[in-house]
Amino acid sequence: MDLPPLGSLARSRQLLSAYRHEKTDPAGFYTLLAQDSARQVAHYTPLSGRTLLDVGGGPGYFGDAFRALGARYVGLDADAGELSLHGRQIQHGTVIGSGMALPFLTGSVDVTYSSNVLEHVLEPYAMADEMVRVTRPGGLVFLTYNNWFAPNGGHETAPWHYLGGRRAADRYARKHGHRPKNDYGQSLYRTSVAQMLRWLSAQRGVVDVVDVLPRYHPTWATWVVKVPAVREVVTWNLLLVMRRKR
Repeated sequence: MDLPPLGSLARSRQLLSAYRHEKTDPAGFYTLLAQDSARQVAHYTPLSGRTLLDVGGGPGYFGDAFRALGARYVGLDADAGELSLHGRQIQHGTVIGSGMALPFLTGSVDVTYSSNVLEHVLEPYAMADEMVRVTRPGGLVFLTYNNWFAPNGGHETAPWHYLGGRRAADRYARKHGHRPKNDYGQSLYRTSVAQMLRWLSAQRGVVDVVDVLPRYHPTWATWVVKVPAVREVVTWNLLLVMRRKR
């Protein structure tokens, strides 16, 4: 699949267009997202021969993309059902476990990666701390998530999440006859840009900050993360890139 250059407006448009078809063509959307993500990580560090841990890896699209670039991929997910979504086979080497207590030795992986998982855990600081812990000195931590006040922050309950997460989830249940998969207070939590920037600031003795970006924006629009309040809505998806200090 041909991908526009990183940081280009064409890339942003392509990803936004694909996102609109997430429900009708999940394989197409997640394959594109995974390929884009893998090359974004490769922009910061070589992947060939490196051990990469994907926290919340899901049904294998990201595994395919990272292996295609030569990484030794290890996927972790807390839910076995997530690993076989869309009829996918569970990939060899996948681990069942919690992102808040990673079952890996300290400093045991070269790259720790997580995409759109942090907003689904009760203790986001604990998960971020664990990702740093298992990364070797000099290794890369690549952490990106949907912030709550973004237009898609409520996932399938958006935009009603702006009136309150529980209210939005209850409204969804009344309309569809079942609770949303991303149920506020159960499998979806309010995680802000400011919250994780405070966490990042407290890690200065442990990591070097490489980048703080709105993940899907073109390069000329990355300034939005520097503007309090505005960044909570406009960022959509915050990317934190760190290198573990030696």
